[in-house]
Amino acid sequence: MTAVSLPAHDDGARETLPVLMSVPLRPGYNRADLSRYGDQTWDLSPGVFRDNARRCHVTVHFGSIEDPAIADALRQFLHARLNVDLPGHRPRLQPAAVRGEANRALLFFNFVKADLGRFDLERVDQSLLDRFARSKRREGLRPVAVAVLLRVIFDLHELRRHLPTARLRIDPWPGRSPFSVAGARYIPGENRTPRIPEEIMTPLLAWSLRYVTHFAPDIFAARRELERLEARRSRLIVREAHLDQGERRARQRQRLTAYLTGLRRQGRGVPIWTGLYNAAVRTDPLTGEHLPPINYHLLHLHAGVDAQAEPAMHLSLTTGAPDLIAAAITELGTEVGGMDAPIAVDPGTRQPWRSRFDVKALALEEVMLQSAAYIVCAYLSGMRDSEIQAMKRGCLSIVRDEDGVILRHRIKSVAYKGKRGGGEQAEWVTIAPVADAIAVLEQLSERAGRARGTTTLWPVLSLRANTKTHVSAEIVRQLNRFRDHLNQQFGSPDAPVIPPRPDGTPWRLTTRQFRRTIAWHIANRPFGTIAGMIQYKHASVAAFEGYAGSSRSGFRGEIEAQRALGQIDDILAYFDERQGGARLGGPAANRVGTGLDVVASELAPLPAMIADRQRLRTMLASLARTLHVGPLADCFFDLATALCLNRITQPGPPAPMISMCEPLRCPNACLTARHRASWQRGADEARMLLREKRLPEPQRVTLQAEVARIETVLAQIVPGTATPHAGVAGEEEEAGFRVTD
Repeated sequence: MTAVSLPAHDDGARETLPVLMSVPLRPGYNRADLSRYGDQTWDLSPGVFRDNARRCHVTVHFGSIEDPAIADALRQFLHARLNVDLPGHRPRLQPAAVRGEANRALLFFNFVKADLGRFDLERVDQSLLDRFARSKRREGLRPVAVAVLLRVIFDLHELRRHLPTARLRIDPWPGRSPFSVAGARYIPGENRTPRIPEEIMTPLLAWSLRYVTHFAPDIFAARRELERLEARRSRLIVREAHLDQGERRARQRQRLTAYLTGLRRQGRGVPIWTGLYNAAVRTDPLTGEHLPPINYHLLHLHAGVDAQAEPAMHLSLTTGAPDLIAAAITELGTEVGGMDAPIAVDPGTRQPWRSRFDVKALALEEVMLQSAAYIVCAYLSGMRDSEIQAMKRGCLSIVRDEDGVILRHRIKSVAYKGKRGGGEQAEWVTIAPVADAIAVLEQLSERAGRARGTTTLWPVLSLRANTKTHVSAEIVRQLNRFRDHLNQQFGSPDAPVIPPRPDGTPWRLTTRQFRRTIAWHIANRPFGTIAGMIQYKHASVAAFEGYAGSSRSGFRGEIEAQRALGQIDDILAYFDERQGGARLGGPAANRVGTGLDVVASELAPLPAMIADRQRLRTMLASLARTLHVGPLADCFFDLATALCLNRITQPGPPAPMISMCEPLRCPNACLTARHRASWQRGADEARMLLREKRLPEPQRVTLQAEVARIETVLAQIVPGTATPHAGVAGEEEEAGFRVTD
């Protein structure tokens, strides 16, 4: 046991102890300068190595706790959690997690005080603990969340020898775990993070890639234009600072007149804002309609006015240029946005992807671009959020062969999962879209990074005062804002870009969902495509090379865990469709159909569709373990009869080679209606080739035979109950293709 206990009776000695007595520190910090036990505020940032850790998450304020007894107990508990290792129990608390642990402890401490009338852990008995657990369940918390809260109680008991006074005398719920008490099922290694549905992930990734590849150049061009205008305005103000106000105003009007003349020559209108900001509106004099106001910010840039520094120089004032602007609106009309940066054509709609920029639209689209780049990196690399947000400028390297052809895209970052202290430098191999996203982030982060003196690829892009440096947990809000932005900008209420959940609410995105989702698809749909062209197989190959495929990253383990879950999901789909009357085809149809029917008969006393799904999962587990989904057929793998392995001379893992599948001959192959689309495409392509009049006769005969073969397959995997005619059945038996009802 490694433990750093607090002095039991010497309060003075306790007050001066460093909070982080045994935690590794970031370079440049001296342990003697750290927060002390008796301080009103603990700053644990010297022990936090992750750049994206939020300051509020690593700070504890004891001065805001009204009851001194509770504040003292919280100090004792957190100090022990940070500095005491108990073998067989939980490891020491990481400094980055201290705020969450403090909040959970305070929930229990405040309940004790409310229940007893005063805070006194020594008076806590089992009935009080039961009341606390019931109260949390009544609040509607999920059992897993209740179990996390109950861990504090178990910790207080386990740490009792290291707590001077805040001891829990009783053994809470003897022989039981927090999960058992809360009624939660705890399965080690089980990933409870929801998987993003394919109908949501596909458009989300497609639009993210569109932002990275098509929209980013426009956003960068608008930022360069804005910086040029701001620099020019600053030069003009400095140059004219010695002039009196009347002369300065005359020169501003001249520049404004020149700008409006240029708009007239280009056939453009006076700039207005892209939206209604700060409740400011402009009323149409003819219709009375509320319209976005004049974009004075852009007019000021062109005229050389800094209205924020000098409000008296605002062009809307009677001493400014309201007459020139009103006359221009009457003659030229208005133009949304007003900046000169051109807007590219959206490859999907063949229309400009948005109106011209103004400064507010530019700031918004930069944040949306950052969110899009995050989605591309998180989904297509398999990296964790902490690993992605540890990336810095220069993290991408490209390996080329002697002819200059790109062989590998490599990312250098830091892995924190399972690592104490400062993490571990690591390298990932990735695919080209991720490399493109990183190149975009290099440009996007440069301005904010330069202003804040940081090299992170994930700075807060706004340069307003008192903003934090790193985007950190704010990325979750940004991702959901990006989802809403896509629907507002490119969709409609009847046809949203990102569809809602079945209950009509938006799907809430979190950072953990991306890794789990691509792991599931790589494991269970390796031949599927995402965002049109990218294959999961490509992402899989890259993710398994270098660090991302090693045991240290855990991504291969994640793949295998998702494969098992996916196999269960797929066999349940087989079962449900079978109960609904769907037929199976292929040589394995009889074997699989019999297995499903046996399970259905055992569940006969219960309606199949409402049977206990967990029991059903258990009954189908052995069949699920052999299921591998393929594009032309599914494989219920049996090593002894697999035809695909007959072509392999070298011994390999006992798994099917889906790319070598012979779905009409292999005894392991099973076809369902889900495979119709792939077979239909094959038939359509063959028919297209048959239209070629100059096609050689041997090729024509081969293609005609292929069409006939595919039509036979299609006829057998339509929805409904399979009851083949006798004559057809005989021909199918000859071809090694059977149908079962």
